[in-house]
Parts: sequence; structure tokens; C-alpha cells
Amino acid sequence: MNILVTGGAGFIASHVVDACIREGHRVIVVDNLFTGRKENVNKKAEFHNLDICSSRLEGLFKENNIDIVSHHAAQLDVRKSVENPIFDAQVNIIGSLNLLENAVKYKVKKFIFASSGGVMYGEAGDTPPDETFPANPRSPYGVSKLSVEHYLAYFGGLYDLEYTILRYANVYGPRQDPFGEAGVVAIFSNAMLKDEKVKIFGDGEQLRDYVFVGDVVRANILALGKGDKELINIGAGSTNSVNTLFKEMKKIINYDKEPVYRDKRPGELFRSSLDVSRAEKVLDWKSGVEFKKGLSDTIGYFRREINEG
Repeated sequence: MNILVTGGAGFIASHVVDACIREGHRVIVVDNLFTGRKENVNKKAEFHNLDICSSRLEGLFKENNIDIVSHHAAQLDVRKSVENPIFDAQVNIIGSLNLLENAVKYKVKKFIFASSGGVMYGEAGDTPPDETFPANPRSPYGVSKLSVEHYLAYFGGLYDLEYTILRYANVYGPRQDPFGEAGVVAIFSNAMLKDEKVKIFGDGEQLRDYVFVGDVVRANILALGKGDKELINIGAGSTNSVNTLFKEMKKIINYDKEPVYRDKRPGELFRSSLDVSRAEKVLDWKSGVEFKKGLSDTIGYFRREINEG
């Protein structure tokens, strides 16, 4: 198939591109390199330095007989969305609508959307929320992701566009940005390997569902042929505290410093977890990479990056 991957120079989507190429598909990557890295793009993919809001996007649909859109391009920074909700909406909502209108016009077979389980449910309590739990995003970023989910349901109903929405938990792994505000595994890896101090915001007991990028990619490949008109949580189905994460990484790296605790960030969730039973039922998917193995692989990647840099 001809697969258009937006954000294909970024962390998760570049791995999706690699997997699609391994499966024998032709892949067209769209990325404006605002946060993505050109070196992440598979050499067998066709790369276009293009913003998803651009009117030039239509030309790619017109000329390439696109079968699948895998939409990962986004303004990803929650804090930036709070500071500038208009910019967040322009990228995440208007950019997505640009893709959706072209998908319908040029008869794309399916639209796969990378949404966020990490910001969608708010403080859901001790029971991991499933997809029927009321969405309660607490940031413009979460609101924009939820808006696109609603637009997908609208386009799916009106134009019979097939789609799958994947709500990701806290994804980690090789190629994650170690210099952003999010991506704690990458940030910790970079600091520890350089023997710098690690900052933990709050008491470190906040819980997250950390899912390895390779597992997320597998869900995307399965979604090419399954999960039509479905909303699906993608996570490990278990949680670890930030303190536990720090201790596990400390052992792998042989890091000898203690963390520096800072004030809790305003609006940060205490617990973010997902019920992933629908993924197993609909996609025949569940997380397969054990937490320590995923951390070890990720740390190995950043160690090579630092040594080569």
C-alpha cells in the first residue's frame, strides 16, 4: 500500500515508517522538522519537508494514490499548549482537518490517528480507565486531541471513512527527544549518561503507564487491517512510579547520584494508567516488551548517541 506518515521524522512515527517499509509498503513522510530529525527518516521512504497545515499537502494526495494516512504530526508540548492554545489548535486541529478533507477527497482507505491516553482521562482514580470512561482533558493539548477524535467520528459517519484512534500511554524508547519537557526516560538517560543531576518534580510517587515504542509500532501495523472505527488504548497495562523508574535506570547505568526533587508542576496528574483490554480483543495486541528490557534498549541507544556525538 501507499502509506502517508505525518510526523515521520519524529520519535514514534519514524519507527512506524521503518515497520511499514519492512512490511513492504511504500511510505511517504511529511514532516516540517520543527521537532523531528531528518536523520530519523528511513532512506527508503519518500520525504517531504512540509507542514500539515499547508495547501501543498493536497498535491501529495493527488499524485500518490494514498491508501492509508498514519497521522502522528502534532504540537506535543502540554505546557506550550497552555501558553499558546491558538498555535496548538492551528497545528493539531486545523492541520488534522486539512488531512481529513484530502483523505475524503482522494478516497483514502483508512486514517490512523495517534491520540493521547496520557492526557485524556484526567485523574481517573485507582481503576485504569477504559475507552468508555468520560474524556476529561485538562490542557489545550488534550482538548485538541479530543477534538480530532470527534472530527474523525464525524468524517467516518458522513463519508464512511475508515479510521482507528490509538490513545497512547507514556511512550518511551530510542529516538525520543531528551531535551524537551516531556519524555522522562529520554531526559533521565541523557542526564545520567553525562553524569549530570536528575530532577524529579514532586515527590516522585506519581504513577505512569510506560509503554515501549516497539509495542506501539506493532499496534500501528495491526491497525492497518483491523480496528475499523475503533477507539483503542495502547499501553503496558501497568504503572511504575517516577522514583521506581529512576532506581531501575540508576542500576542499569551504574549512576551514583541521588535525584534533586523540585516543586510539583501545576496541573500534573498523580496517576495516569490505561485499561488495554480492548486492544487485545480488537487488534490481538498486548504489550510484549518487559519494562527493564525496554529501559536497557533505550539507554543503549542514548549511550551510542552520546559516544558518537
